Amino acid sequence: MAMMRLRREDPRLVGSFRLHRRLGAGGMGVVYLGSDRRGQRVALKVIRPDLAEDQEFRSRFAREVSAARRIRGGCTARLVAADLEADRPWFATQYVPGPSLHDKVAEEGPLSAAEVASIGAALSEGLVAVHEAGVVHRDLKPSNILLSPKGPRIIDFGIAWATGASTLTHVGTAVGSPGFLAPEQVRGAAVTPATDVFSLGATLAYAAMADSPFGHGSSEVMLYRVVHEEAQLHGVHDALAPLIRACLAKDPEERPSTLQLSMRLKEIAAREAQGLHEGRPPVQRSAQDADRPTGRLDGPYTEQQTRRAEGPSSAGRPQQGRRPGPSRSGAPRTGGSRPQRPRGTTGSGKRPGSTTNGRPGTRPGARTTSAGRRPANPRLLRQRLVVFVVVTLLVALGIAAAQGCQGPARGLGDGGSEQAVSVSQKQEQERAPEQVLTRVQASVPAQGA
Repeated sequence: MAMMRLRREDPRLVGSFRLHRRLGAGGMGVVYLGSDRRGQRVALKVIRPDLAEDQEFRSRFAREVSAARRIRGGCTARLVAADLEADRPWFATQYVPGPSLHDKVAEEGPLSAAEVASIGAALSEGLVAVHEAGVVHRDLKPSNILLSPKGPRIIDFGIAWATGASTLTHVGTAVGSPGFLAPEQVRGAAVTPATDVFSLGATLAYAAMADSPFGHGSSEVMLYRVVHEEAQLHGVHDALAPLIRACLAKDPEERPSTLQLSMRLKEIAAREAQGLHEGRPPVQRSAQDADRPTGRLDGPYTEQQTRRAEGPSSAGRPQQGRRPGPSRSGAPRTGGSRPQRPRGTTGSGKRPGSTTNGRPGTRPGARTTSAGRRPANPRLLRQRLVVFVVVTLLVALGIAAAQGCQGPARGLGDGGSEQAVSVSQKQEQERAPEQVLTRVQASVPAQGA
């Protein structure tokens, strides 16, 4: 909301609130930005002097302030304080930071269907609380809707208008904005909650088209169109057009209630938000970007691209559905290091998967064999041979050491003792004939004697 400096005729202190800036002026009076002793900021409206002298206006104003105090809802600017007996009656509401719906659409253009439905659902829910308090806004329009960080807020209530009051019966009263008035307001009939439904439909149409559904022109032309002509909704999204057209029905009885409107808009907002994420149309790319990869992993082209980016061993080989992986050897490539190129393109500006004469393309400058593979690196082969010989020797030494350790162990066990017994028996058997022969020789001389 735009702020202006205070003028000389503007008060500096109203009640317990200190005024800082002008926020705007309307049919009922001037709105100021103020703050209380605790620093809470408020939007304070001071009634015009000519309306303050009207006793009937004061009575209706008092009834509406009492009704506004009963409004409970997060989608409205809460009433903070009011003075009905002052020389110029005033009331203060909660200050809502953020641009108005009118300013947002004027700067950014029409809103999406999901945004319009989300804002409309919140506003409908807020109007439910307003109407339950017995108050009709009567001047709902894009400039009276602020888009705060916590959601849309309805401000600037026509707080002197009670349910059942007419529009054009009092001198000096404001009839609102011609493009957003309901037909019954123009004809001077009694207002009802359906009156705000009509204004909300026109407001949502403006948010979706960045234009009034009844066009442009003088006040008389606009009022005539509101009463006698159908609204133009050519630029409204298909998901919202039937519901907005129902809100703009000439007969108040044919319009949906605020509760029905809130539930229906919530459904549309959820569906459109889901479709926006799942069914987003593809982005149009220029001719310069035609050869750039999209980053989607689908098809053999992207598999080759990933294999080239992550492993040098897969360069120049057709993909067979194998997962890409880094090279098993950690040795650097011969020929020196080269700067890393972007994953999506090669040095020649062509796609990594581009072909030449029907064969898969290879990296420029890389030597390949007839089978399409790069020749083995002699240095790498020597390293592998040395590793193999060392490992073989270590294994052989380990086996020999294990066998050497097992020999003495067996001699100390039960098996070793059995072998020692068998050897001693064999020696005794071999010595037995010698002992017998010695005995025979010793006995022979004895017999001869």
